[in-house]
Amino acid sequence: MNKIAKIAITIIVCLAVGYSASMVTRPSVAEWYPTIEKPFFNPPNWIFMPVWTLLYILMGVAAGLVWDKIKEQNQAVKKALGFFLIQLTLNAVWSYLFFGLKNPMLALIEIALLWLMIYETYLKFIKINKTAGYLLIPYLAWVGFAAILNASIWWLNR
Repeated sequence: MNKIAKIAITIIVCLAVGYSASMVTRPSVAEWYPTIEKPFFNPPNWIFMPVWTLLYILMGVAAGLVWDKIKEQNQAVKKALGFFLIQLTLNAVWSYLFFGLKNPMLALIEIALLWLMIYETYLKFIKINKTAGYLLIPYLAWVGFAAILNASIWWLNR
C-alpha cells in the first residue's frame, strides 16, 4: 500500500471517530450546554466543528506518515501507532463523559490523561517523521485549551 492510501485510511478513521463522538455531542450542545455557566473565553459553538475537522485531518495525515515508515522502523512505528490509537480512543471518550454523561469533573480527569497521551504520541511521531510530529502540535494546543475550558466549566458549575 502506498503512502497516499495510508494517509487516506488514517484520515477516514480519525474523521469517523470524530463523527461518532459528535453523535453524543450534538444533542447536548442543543439542550444541556446552553444551560450551564461558561467562562468569558468560551468560543462560539460554530467554531468547534471546523476546528475539530481540521485537527482530525491533521491527525490522520500524521498517522499515515508514520505508518508509511513501518518497513524501516517496524517496532517504533507499531509503538507510536499504539499510542495514537489510545489517544484517539480517549478523544472520543471525552465527548461521552462531558456531553453524554454531562460530567465535567470526570471529563476533566480524562482530558488530562488525553493530553498526556497526545504528548507521548507526539514524542514518538517526531522520532519517526518530523512532519508527523509537527502536525500534532495544533492538536496538543487545542486540547490544552479545551482542558482549561473544561476546568473552568467544572468550577463554574460545581
